[in-house]
Amino acid sequence: MAYETLLYEVQEGVAILTLNRPDVLNAFNEQMFQELQEALRTVERDEAVRVVIVTGAGRGFCAGQDLAEMQARYVQPAEAMSIGEHLRSRYNPLILRIRNTEKPFIAAINGVAAGAGCSLALACDLRVMAETATFVFNAFAKIGLIPDSGSTWFLPHLVGYGRAFEAATLIDRLEARRALEWGLVNAVVPPEQVLPTAREWAVRLRELPGRSVGWLKRALQRAATFTLEQSLEYEAHLQEVAARTPEHRERVEAFLKRRGG
Repeated sequence: MAYETLLYEVQEGVAILTLNRPDVLNAFNEQMFQELQEALRTVERDEAVRVVIVTGAGRGFCAGQDLAEMQARYVQPAEAMSIGEHLRSRYNPLILRIRNTEKPFIAAINGVAAGAGCSLALACDLRVMAETATFVFNAFAKIGLIPDSGSTWFLPHLVGYGRAFEAATLIDRLEARRALEWGLVNAVVPPEQVLPTAREWAVRLRELPGRSVGWLKRALQRAATFTLEQSLEYEAHLQEVAARTPEHRERVEAFLKRRGG
């Protein structure tokens, strides 16, 4: 499928999804929602894709919702879709698909991430951020809304309640170094190194057995709501399944052969 608001390429098992509306800092519009959903379905089904990188074209990662497209809600509110329905039908499925697809996602945050653009980055499994990039979580509070698209879940799980509340209310621009200090991102690099770093991580992830990485992703996410007892039982279940795969047997045999040799 040909995309207009996305660039989609696959190189040796690594898919790169580039949000491609640079004139509006890659803000979401209706066409981008549709194309991103289609691209994520392709990623999910394509066995050749082992890892996914999400990034933005130009100087922004993603500025969240394109407000120009949302004017109808205020000009003709009787005819406009409710904001709750908009979230349920557009944003929520995107976030859940990223989290539920058993392939690792890497956010290459090349520039500003604001509003739902923050949530898009936090939904990924790993994040590398340009040292010039920023998160803007408090854009919602300034217009009388709350963070959405998963940010009220991701933020406290990653940084704790106090910092989550601070980011969503008091901090106009959360700079990359503080994001690293807080644990929101895994690395901060010069702007020109953002995509190369993401590619390097992707290559390393690509070399791991895909099914076990997917099960690890599933187990870590469920642990956020599991008790210790539930996690122990779920680990035992997944470990039993993983131990029966050809990949596990082949890699153990290769390890034993190397050690014996």
